[in-house]
Amino acid sequence: MEYIKVKEQNSVLKGYNMLLYFAGSMIMYEPVEECVVDFWSKGILKTLPVKSSNPRFVKAASQLRGSCEDKTECRRMLQEDFKRLFSDSVLPLAPPLKSNYIDIPVSNGSKAENVGDFYNTYGWYKRTRYNIPDDNLGIELLFLTLLNDRYIALEDKACRREMRNEIRRFIRLHILSWLPEWNKQMQEYAVTPGYKAIATLIYACCEDVFDLLDDSVPKIDISSGLRN
Repeated sequence: MEYIKVKEQNSVLKGYNMLLYFAGSMIMYEPVEECVVDFWSKGILKTLPVKSSNPRFVKAASQLRGSCEDKTECRRMLQEDFKRLFSDSVLPLAPPLKSNYIDIPVSNGSKAENVGDFYNTYGWYKRTRYNIPDDNLGIELLFLTLLNDRYIALEDKACRREMRNEIRRFIRLHILSWLPEWNKQMQEYAVTPGYKAIATLIYACCEDVFDLLDDSVPKIDISSGLRN
């Protein structure tokens, strides 16, 4: 029974990883035609790899299904939205950077853990090749998928418990600590339903992974997260 539970949990996490990787890439890079074709036109986002009762997830799924009817027009509008929201050199409307929404507290004369320190603890130095700040949401989501992959690969029960705690700590300190405020900005300033939905989807997925890895008070029925 324990083996079945672990296998099902790993399968659900893989599904969330797919969504987080997609959403993170939409935050880090201007959408290209291949992205629109693969994730919208081919129907991947219409049949999401996991399902959830989280109201935010349900809302995001509904928004995504009707957010990109015309491939060419959709790509153009997403690109314009990307520039307005994230890469405007003067005043991006919803910069996906933790430092824009939360001050790093100072306690006993020393700063709280920097997200870059978290990366370094796990030997993730290759993020420098992206030439994107460590506290960029896209980078944080990419790192979260790497942590999830490590957790999935573990077989030892004690090691899985420790990694589970680390993943939840990372989500709590470095994502959910500022994501709600960023999501508000996205809902207010994003023009395309696609980017509004992506922001909601990121919020929902991070909440769901956080709850999924909480063994003390299980909030998610693992079997309900699997798609047939």
